[in-house]
Amino acid sequence: MTSHATPLPLALAEEVLARARATGVMIATAESCTGGLIVGSLTEIPGSSDVVDRGYVTYSNTAKREMIGVSPVTLAEHGAVSEQVAQEMAEGALAKSMASVAISVTGIAGPGGSEHKPEGRVCFGLARKGATTVVETVDFGPLGRSAVRGATVEHALEMLRSALRG
Repeated sequence: MTSHATPLPLALAEEVLARARATGVMIATAESCTGGLIVGSLTEIPGSSDVVDRGYVTYSNTAKREMIGVSPVTLAEHGAVSEQVAQEMAEGALAKSMASVAISVTGIAGPGGSEHKPEGRVCFGLARKGATTVVETVDFGPLGRSAVRGATVEHALEMLRSALRG
């Protein structure tokens, strides 16, 4: 039996946790295409509960609306895989948690996609208390589901690490 598990970037997760501790920041995640792998990589590290508040797995549009307040209008106008939805996911996770920074991801891990939203496209949102939400889209390409999810986790942790510099 072949394992298709996505390897967790534990060294990067440890660095994010250390920076969060040093700056007194709590973290929340809102995840769609990664299904909890970001918060899973953070909580894989012993002692992470002092800086990880919670993780929302909002795989369906209903979950995005009900759990973190993503607007049905935003979903209808832009689709789940959009910077607009990533922004609302991050801001919703921040508002509904005790965190002061929240990262969100929504994308197409594959297989599949379309001409306008290809396999490997992931939208990220990073919300911080008192700051403008940062959104970006990364096209990882058709690497395969596990590789896209792994690259997404790594990129999200990099965004957190950058946000926690200081």
